[in-house]
Amino acid sequence: MNKRNTQQRRHSIINLLNQQGEVSVDELSLRFETSEVTIRKDLATLEKTGLLLRRYGGAIAVPDEVTQQFSAKIAPNKLAIAKTAAALIKDHNRIIIDSGSTTTGIVQQLNGLRGLVVMTNSLQLANAIHELENEPTLLMTGGTWDPHSESFQGQVAEQVLRSYNFDQLFIGADGLDLERGTTTFNELTGLSKVMAEMSREVIVLLESSKIGRRIPNLELPWREINVLVTDDHISAEALQTITDQGVKVLLAPYVA
Repeated sequence: MNKRNTQQRRHSIINLLNQQGEVSVDELSLRFETSEVTIRKDLATLEKTGLLLRRYGGAIAVPDEVTQQFSAKIAPNKLAIAKTAAALIKDHNRIIIDSGSTTTGIVQQLNGLRGLVVMTNSLQLANAIHELENEPTLLMTGGTWDPHSESFQGQVAEQVLRSYNFDQLFIGADGLDLERGTTTFNELTGLSKVMAEMSREVIVLLESSKIGRRIPNLELPWREINVLVTDDHISAEALQTITDQGVKVLLAPYVA
């Protein structure tokens, strides 16, 4: 069974699960004319990406309340920034959406776009992307789970990313040092750097209240950032400093 057929089978498993609510290993093995061992591997992989929950002898769909709770976490101002950023995405783009509370809002804006390929390192984002009606191709980095960022990080994730090229990276930050670039409390910055390296355009999403934060860990220096999307409460001085770095700034209306 080649890789493409494996992906098609797993996509069909999810579609069947969404229709029935649950599936069994026996049923899937007969339907796809493959071994129970292969089906169990499929279910294990799909569970790791947050697309189902395994149960004895099969799997069940992820409860609706999980997706609802996920969407409800997005603050209005962050959602406004995400909407502005999402307007940069075109049909058939290959994009990365990094884990984070602001980048989460982008997923809700993707339904009107066709032929998207979306990579993420977040289980929650992967589940939300899978729920989209336009069914973009979903890629996961895999790697080592980092509880601080609630995402996959590490060398495995970096190696997976290096296998692809992307049009755009959408990434948040804990702070923005006007002299250096984006900063983070997380010491694991390697994956962010690889994401930027493998993307033609790097788009940072950040609330204006975080501009000027001098957090010790530099994530992305100015030379690696193409666009900053923030709210219109940014000061004129900060806006000028950022544009002087050659970064395009897009302003979303501030929403309290």
